Amino acid sequence: QVQLVESGGGLVQAGGSLRLSCAASGRTLRSYAMGWFRQAPGKEREFVAAISWSDGRTYYADSVKGRFTISRDNARNTVYLQMNSLKPEDTAVYYCAARTQDYGSYDYWGQGIQVTVSS
Repeated sequence: QVQLVESGGGLVQAGGSLRLSCAASGRTLRSYAMGWFRQAPGKEREFVAAISWSDGRTYYADSVKGRFTISRDNARNTVYLQMNSLKPEDTAVYYCAARTQDYGSYDYWGQGIQVTVSS
């Protein structure tokens, strides 16, 4: 079992930055592919970014490409999402997730953390 806890959310003005952290316990994250998702009010959960466990390759949704960066620190068992040039449409609850393969569904999810971007 892997427990994931997000932190670093909050309220920020448009154009600002936030860094989300996802700390894992129970298992080392070294062997897991990690992802960030978000869900805005009245919308379905959507993919934001992912990082593979095998080669560290990263993937991004078009809406955040060039503004967000996903990274991992295996020694700290933590995954990060650096969010720059934030826009009001980035407002959502952000979730981190883990899976044992670089493809397929995610096995573990965090509780989510609110990010609000004011205009």
